[in-house]
Parts: sequence; C-alpha cells; structure tokens
Amino acid sequence: MTNAAAKPVLPAETRIGHVHLKVSDLDRAIAFYSGVLGFEITQRYGPQAAFLSAGGYHHHIGLNTWESKGGKPPAPGTTGLYHTAILFPDRASLGAVLKRVIEAGIPLDGAADHGVSEALYLRDPDGNGVELYRDRPEAEWPRDAQGNLAMVNAPVDLHALLAEAA
Repeated sequence: MTNAAAKPVLPAETRIGHVHLKVSDLDRAIAFYSGVLGFEITQRYGPQAAFLSAGGYHHHIGLNTWESKGGKPPAPGTTGLYHTAILFPDRASLGAVLKRVIEAGIPLDGAADHGVSEALYLRDPDGNGVELYRDRPEAEWPRDAQGNLAMVNAPVDLHALLAEAA
C-alpha cells in the first residue's frame, strides 16, 4: 500500500533544460546573449525568434518577439521571472564572462558568495534578471553543526575573479 499523501520527489538527475524569453528587440537580445555572454545561435526564425546554446546543445535560451516586439519591461511590483541563472563550469569561465560584461559597459546589480556558489547579478537589455554563477564542489559547501546546509551572502572579490579569467 502506498501513502497517498507522500510528497513527490524528482530524480536527482532532473534539470531545467532551457528558458524562453519574450524580448522587445531580437537583434539587441542576441547581441547580449551571444555577443556578450557567448551563447551560439543554433537556429533563427527570421526577425521574430532565435535559439541559442552553449556547447552545441539544441538550445538553452529561446528569444522571441511574437507578443513583445517593442514592448516594455514589467513594472516593479509585478510578478514574473526574477532571473535566469546560467551555470558556468569553473571560476575561470565565470571570470571571463565578468570581463566581457565589464567591457560591454553592462553594470552589475550585485555579486554574492553564497558559500555553495559565487554569483554575479545583472539585467539583460529587456530588464530581465540574469545570474551568472559557478558552483563549488559539494564537499566545500558550508554546513552547520548538524550537517545542514548553511548558505551565506558574502561579497565576491571581483578583482580576484577577473584575475582567473581564462
């Protein structure tokens, strides 16, 4: 007999595969996600949509203007996507993207060392939040005396991160 009230648990291998964003200007969005962050265009549907990826995957990011061409970002105090988090494989890769962001003149909204990860926060051209981060190995994650995860919100040394840029 199974417990009908049992909480469902996803397999550990479950991942969020991609994000699809409504943008106001497709070329401007491509310039940010491809030209600054480094995603490659895998397919483009004329002037209305594009799909971008890292490493040849079919797409990690979809961009479209189907319902948003020339639109404005959501007003503060409304619901919606807080940010898209993009995981980098190592600290050198995160430093390299930070360098490109700075060179493009894109301001950071913030940066934080969470103990489990180091993260940079910024906005895309449509005002969508973007988190660029790298995870630390699980063995380095901060834990309390009972072994529970104890994430923090400490500053990131951006100069040291830039020094590691690949």
